[in-house]
Amino acid sequence: MDRAKWPAFIGLVLGTVAVTNTAKSTFAFDKTVHSSIATLACSGGAIIGLSRWLPRDGNRTHKGGQYEAVPLAEVGQPHASRDPSPNPEDVTYPSSLRKLRILFLLLVVLLCMRVEVLREVIRNVQCSKASWELVVPIAFAAWDYWTVQRKKRRSTSDDDLDSSVYDALERSMARSPFSCLATVALIVLGCTLATNSLASPTSTFICAAGLPFRWLIPQLQRLGTVLDIAIVFCIHNLLKAQDARGSRNVALRFASVGYAFLSAATLLLFIGIVYYIVQDNDRIWILTIPRHYFWSVLQLDLVVAFTLLCAMVMILQVGIMTTTVLTTFTSIMTLATVSAWVNSHPFPPHSTGTAFLGVSLAILGFMAYFHFETMHQGNGGNNATALFRRVPSAFYLTMLVLFFFWTGLWATSNSKVNYHPIDMLIFEAQRYHHMYLNQTAASTSLAEAVRNYQGRYGQLPPPGFHDWYLYATERNSTVIDDFDSINRDLEAFYAVEPQQLRIRTWEIIANQWNDVAGISIRSGQVTVAPNIMPTHRWMAEGLAEMIGKFAKWLPDMDLAFNLNDECRVSVPYEDITPMRQIVQDQRLRHQEKREGGARSKFSDGRAAQWEPIVEDEAPTSPLEEISWQYSFHRFGSVGCPPNSPARTSRHWDSGSTCTECVYPQSLGAFLSNWTVAADICHQPDLADLHGLYLSPASFKATHELYPIFSQSKAHGFNDILYPSAWNYLEKAKYEPNNDHPDKPFSEKDDTLFWRGATSEGVSQGRGQWRGMARQRFIHLANNVNNSAPPQPLLLPTEKGGKLSYWTLPSSELTNLLKADIHVVDSIARCAGHDCDHQAHEFAPLVPPSDFQHHWSYKFLLDLDGAGFSGRFLPFLQSRSLPFKAALFREWWDDRVTPWAHFVPLDIRGHGFWATVAYFQGLDGKIAGGSMEVKMDAHGQAAERIAEQGREWAEQVLRKEDMEIYFFRLLLEWGRLTDDRRDELGFEVKKG
Repeated sequence: MDRAKWPAFIGLVLGTVAVTNTAKSTFAFDKTVHSSIATLACSGGAIIGLSRWLPRDGNRTHKGGQYEAVPLAEVGQPHASRDPSPNPEDVTYPSSLRKLRILFLLLVVLLCMRVEVLREVIRNVQCSKASWELVVPIAFAAWDYWTVQRKKRRSTSDDDLDSSVYDALERSMARSPFSCLATVALIVLGCTLATNSLASPTSTFICAAGLPFRWLIPQLQRLGTVLDIAIVFCIHNLLKAQDARGSRNVALRFASVGYAFLSAATLLLFIGIVYYIVQDNDRIWILTIPRHYFWSVLQLDLVVAFTLLCAMVMILQVGIMTTTVLTTFTSIMTLATVSAWVNSHPFPPHSTGTAFLGVSLAILGFMAYFHFETMHQGNGGNNATALFRRVPSAFYLTMLVLFFFWTGLWATSNSKVNYHPIDMLIFEAQRYHHMYLNQTAASTSLAEAVRNYQGRYGQLPPPGFHDWYLYATERNSTVIDDFDSINRDLEAFYAVEPQQLRIRTWEIIANQWNDVAGISIRSGQVTVAPNIMPTHRWMAEGLAEMIGKFAKWLPDMDLAFNLNDECRVSVPYEDITPMRQIVQDQRLRHQEKREGGARSKFSDGRAAQWEPIVEDEAPTSPLEEISWQYSFHRFGSVGCPPNSPARTSRHWDSGSTCTECVYPQSLGAFLSNWTVAADICHQPDLADLHGLYLSPASFKATHELYPIFSQSKAHGFNDILYPSAWNYLEKAKYEPNNDHPDKPFSEKDDTLFWRGATSEGVSQGRGQWRGMARQRFIHLANNVNNSAPPQPLLLPTEKGGKLSYWTLPSSELTNLLKADIHVVDSIARCAGHDCDHQAHEFAPLVPPSDFQHHWSYKFLLDLDGAGFSGRFLPFLQSRSLPFKAALFREWWDDRVTPWAHFVPLDIRGHGFWATVAYFQGLDGKIAGGSMEVKMDAHGQAAERIAEQGREWAEQVLRKEDMEIYFFRLLLEWGRLTDDRRDELGFEVKKG
């Protein structure tokens, strides 16, 4: 068994590193109890399996002596509690197996309790505080001191009169009863400093002040730590216990622990079966277990089982304290080093100096612990129980390398920035917009437009392109060439045969349950299908009005328009990528066919190719409904590459900001790339930060490529974007009047304003509202009952003109900055206790106000609802400056430039107050009045962006621009649904 010590030591270190990294992004915590049952069963089976290979003779020896065990009562013994007893006859054993059975049953109960505590903490992790797990080694060090070390008599028999003062001091420290406690305390202190200094910023996920979780979860964390100590203590005593007949063999000791784990798993499974019968949501989840969850749990089970086996061997060989010290130091150094390496930026604000101090103290304590342990064991004559007989040079070298690595991190860290990121973002936005202007309207004639079309899209324009060009130029369209969004939306449909597209269109619009409106174009006339819900008929009629402006140039066809807010088509990456790849090959072949001349007219007889809609007919629907259910991994992320974080990682800790998710689209705390921010593939944390993914109100979708036109869509969906009838009919209209004039920017109220409803998703009693974007921004802006998390602010330093991030309480920010952000009238889309909880959290709810009242404020906040926000276009048309946070993208997304026409915000909200502070300015005291801060308002920059957005909206976001975009989109769709589409194309006649 002694030969297993070093493999177990190496395995414990590697296993701890693996568990630490795996647990951060595992899917297992989606269902904590289910995963815990699997982990306990796997670990129990592995322990029992290992016991089959262990010695079974209780009197067999290692190194000439018996296997020994720490007694349950050690008072008066001269040995340390972390070490085996050198003299079995000195040990007070249990008088019978009864006490062993009690230990066994106690371990089973403790494991079950720990799983329940873990479940509750994970379910409300946004309310958790700093972990108390670092207390575990301190607890065993204190136990060791209280039961053994303080009762030991110091011996001076081995003092060397010729030894140096240093040697005498070293021996004195090693013999001190406080040596173990002091070194462990030093390790824990260092680890605490490191983890607290490098902790991720607190997420805006709501920990509601009105709910008990705010005070309950920290208490459960503390209870969990106590349970962990008790569990380790029970395992320790079962591994080293003796029965009345003498020494128990090692195999039996291991097996008893393994059966305890299996018994706990069985008990939890029985409870889980009862829960499964009672809970509808759990039954639904069990019947549709995601594949990624299964593999994630399997991976975690194997890693945990391996690490636990190594830990048990280490407990048997070197004692409980050394094992817990080793695992604690390894896990914290892993977390701290990875965090410092990944987050080597001024944002998020980290104290690298404090972290370096903490790591240095932990390293010093770690080395001192093993050094004193070696001296203690050497003097005691029992070298077999120490991890090292003599601390090897490789150990000190490893610690030295870790120290110098951290020294480099500390020396190269810089918490200050030379300029404000928004200054750079505004400058870059101006440059980008000028580049866009130069390429979007380069064509000055029809022939040039055709050439530019061919250069961009690798094929001729569709038939009717000359009519579209004339229509666009007569309406003074600024955009002639850049319609890349149409090409992106339609590209994959070239992999579907025209007949199949027509069949799928009929399948969608023929069944009223699908919530899809059918619109038919016949001989230039537009009609609306009869089977549309009356509540949504206005939308279809608005579309018919828009299409009617140019229908005479369109071929006969039927179109399917999404009547719901949520997007509908999400084709898996593995299916959509090959479809996109074949498009270029097809276009080359089509170009060869057209060398003899393209057909410039759509095929005859198209009307007969579309099956008529019969109102009473209801074909089988290809759509799957998961309304009010979690949708991110079933529909949201399936469009991402298989190795992308959105599909391989789970940011289950909703209480912390995923900084790795933020970096690709951010410059410090500020959103720098609006396009990348829309890509969810590197942002697994968005699964818990929007109503579309948490609990959509009406979600009927498909994984097949069905031709559905939608007003907006999130990344990964394959809906075809079109200009919304809401905007075309001006349901939310920019129409200032005498009562609500749109004054010049400088005369408006210097406040960020928002009014709206909690309509983003449905919170039906399970607290989903706490992660929805609208609720999070409302909570952050109002700091209800001081429950909003602290937020970063970029402030000027006293010297050098540089800036530095400060993390400030939201209470100070709400006092220094102006925001009027409230829910209107009543809480919407909720059920059960969630209605009352939201009403309490967001009180006071304010009465509705005239939409034109918005123009009284300089800054207007725009947030997603269940779909796109219908207010953004009128906000742009006003003299106010829009701030926009959105998951959904619309038809105009390529046309409008963030930081040139509006202010973008990350949907997480972590840069919300920092962005507001840049434009409003600051003048006051922070940090409890101990620091005065003054930052000039950037009013001119705000006014310039607002005016540029207003002017640009008047050029490219008019009702005429919606018609022009839609006209071109439907010409392209007409070609796609034509049986001879590979022959179609418009060419300018020479001469």
